[in-house]
Amino acid sequence: MRRQAPIRTNLADAPAVIFSEVRHGGRGEGSAVVFPWIRVAKDILLALLLFAAPAALAQQPPPSSSPVVLDRVVAVVNKHAILASDLDDEIRLSVLDPNGVGQGQLTRQRALEQLISRTLIEQQIRQEDMQAIEPSQEEVNARLVELRKQLPACVHQNCASDAGWKAFLAAHGLTPERVDSYLRYRLEILRFIEQRFRQGIQISPQQIESYYHDTLLPQYAPGEGVPPLDQVAPRIQEILLQQQVNALFDNWLTNLRQQGDVEVLDPELESAETPDGPQRGEP
Repeated sequence: MRRQAPIRTNLADAPAVIFSEVRHGGRGEGSAVVFPWIRVAKDILLALLLFAAPAALAQQPPPSSSPVVLDRVVAVVNKHAILASDLDDEIRLSVLDPNGVGQGQLTRQRALEQLISRTLIEQQIRQEDMQAIEPSQEEVNARLVELRKQLPACVHQNCASDAGWKAFLAAHGLTPERVDSYLRYRLEILRFIEQRFRQGIQISPQQIESYYHDTLLPQYAPGEGVPPLDQVAPRIQEILLQQQVNALFDNWLTNLRQQGDVEVLDPELESAETPDGPQRGEP
């Protein structure tokens, strides 16, 4: 009786065993030897791959059950998306607004109101192609110099110096490029308001005199020196003119928002429904 060749468990020796069985089993040589060799080699390779696959999968980290949100849309204004990161940027930039002194931290609802109004105004400016209102770089630089000297938030950080200004920007997460863009926008809006609403407004001498007696004089204590009317008339005229410009601008912005397509997508920000344009005082 022919002894059966021992079964080897070492995969490295398997090719030699297979070759020996074929050669001495009476099948002859040549192609009869090669075919089983190739077939068995494929089987061995498949077995190795199947053995290695579970181990490789075990080394991979399990998929996260919750996706990472990088940003999200909180509102849409005439097909223009306002992102959550835009709100963060608006809050950071609020430190540059001199009119915000004493009003506390800008809330996300208030920031969204400002962004909605800004988007509507910018869309209107582009629609009317008012390129003449774009400020020059020299105007922006001049406004930056004034801001660094007069901004209340810069008083204790000496923003007039380069080192103090750099420290101020770093402390509030701002960059020179972002500040430049912010000032350019503010100057552009002010020029737009002047061109669109200031022209044609007339302040009569009677209005100036009425403001002088009814509003200005009551602010002085008895016996305190009161400036004469002719001295303060130009300033009163400017105040009255600005009041009318503001009223016209607010009405225009309210109508613009009512006619536009404004949708707040974040339920926590749905209170942002009242149009709130940029400040018309200091840019």
